[in-house]
Amino acid sequence: MNTNRLNALAPLDLEEWLWQPVFNDMIDLLSPFQLEDYDIPVEFLYKKAVSGSSRKPIEVTTSTWACKFNKIKQIRAACIQCHKTFSVFNLVIKPSIDYNLPFFGADFVTLANGHLLALDLQPVLKNERFHTEDVWSKLLPIHHRWQSLLPDGGDIPIEAKPYFSPGFLWTRLPLGSESDSIIEAVIRPAFREYLSLYLQLVSKSQKVSREISLKLLDGQRSYLNYRSKKDPARGMLTRFYGNDWTEDYIQKVLF
Repeated sequence: MNTNRLNALAPLDLEEWLWQPVFNDMIDLLSPFQLEDYDIPVEFLYKKAVSGSSRKPIEVTTSTWACKFNKIKQIRAACIQCHKTFSVFNLVIKPSIDYNLPFFGADFVTLANGHLLALDLQPVLKNERFHTEDVWSKLLPIHHRWQSLLPDGGDIPIEAKPYFSPGFLWTRLPLGSESDSIIEAVIRPAFREYLSLYLQLVSKSQKVSREISLKLLDGQRSYLNYRSKKDPARGMLTRFYGNDWTEDYIQKVLF
């Protein structure tokens, strides 16, 4: 693996990474677009640490993949692998403020006690009709179809609700072969359908007025500020890589 150039022209191929098939699905769906490299500082492209005990050390790796194209300011995937006990695929797509688009978010986390799985087209101005009215009517049928096959993930914090859509797909699954089958039969196709819809919206989107663009900019700033302050991975990353690297990674790369 080329650890100095993890970008659109050098797709990830992580050995034993649980979410590699989903990452490959993402690459496949993005392939029709003219992807360009998105510069990530080299110190954040690939990071390795050793966890566990001195007798049973476990290697933890964090890889960052990013690209962009004309209507999208950044497509960023954070990919974490820790043997078979911990695996993360976190994808955020940030649109240009010149286009009236939500963010795309996917967060697939596997921990020792189970899987936490979330998908959404995330609004930055949830209460503004111009920002939502053309999206949710398309997303909701997709959400209902896949969420009906999954257990509900439970409540989300009140302060987070402005940044989640009515089509937020959210579930928790225990570890085991049955959940592995659900991930393959439900989560992967749901991911493909959510991302396909998002990319269709991107393709059809037209430039907005300066006034709307400024509103979208304020909404994006609020969204990114919330995500960076409340990032649930902060404690885990700090434990692996230290506070300074983690804070820089969250502020300069993730959000």
